[in-house]
Amino acid sequence: MFAPKPVTLSTEKVTLKPLTMEHLDDYYKAGAFPDLWCWVLPNQCESKSQAETWLLHLQKLVEQEQHVVFAIFDNHSDEFVGSTQYCSIVKADRSLEIGFTFITPKYQRSYINTHAKYCLLKHAFEELNAIRVQFKTDERNDKSRNAIGRLGAKFEGVLRHQRILPDGNFRNTALYSIINTEWQAVKQSLMSKMHIAMKTK
Repeated sequence: MFAPKPVTLSTEKVTLKPLTMEHLDDYYKAGAFPDLWCWVLPNQCESKSQAETWLLHLQKLVEQEQHVVFAIFDNHSDEFVGSTQYCSIVKADRSLEIGFTFITPKYQRSYINTHAKYCLLKHAFEELNAIRVQFKTDERNDKSRNAIGRLGAKFEGVLRHQRILPDGNFRNTALYSIINTEWQAVKQSLMSKMHIAMKTK
C-alpha cells in the first residue's frame, strides 16, 4: 500500500527524522538566512513566530497525510542542518514530490543534499513502491535546477504561470522527475557519488 508516513531515514553521514514542534528553535536557527527563501516566498523564518506558525501548519498537513516532513541532521556534528518534505502525495498513482528543501548555508555544497535525497528516493522507490517522484523549482533558480539535474532527474518542461507569488508576480516552474524504471541507474550513480559500495540483493 502506498502510504507515506513519518519515518527515520539515514546514511552514514546524514539522518532524516520526522520534524516536530520540538525542532522549532533549530529550524528557525538553520533557516534564518533570507537568501534561502528568495525563490520560495514567503520567508518562513523571517521571525521565530513565523517559523512556529509554519511548523504548526505543516503538523496539520502531516496529520492529514498530505505531507511527510523531515528534519535533516549531520551525523558528524549532530547538528540540525535543514529540512525537506514529501508532498503532492497521490496515493492512487503511487507518486509524490520531494520539495520544500532548505539546507543552512554552512552545509551547502557539501554531502548533505545528496545523502538526504538518496534517503528519500530509496525509501520512496524501494519501501513505498512509488512509480514517480517529481521535483519542482522556479524556472530562474539555476542553483536548484543544477542540483536536481545532478540527482539524475529528467527535465520535463516548464509550467508557465504555475503559481501566484505573495508579491503578485507569477512563477514559471521547472518540472523534473525520476520514474521507477530509472531508479536503479539513478541509485548506482548516487551511490558512486557518495562512495557507497553497491550491494547485491
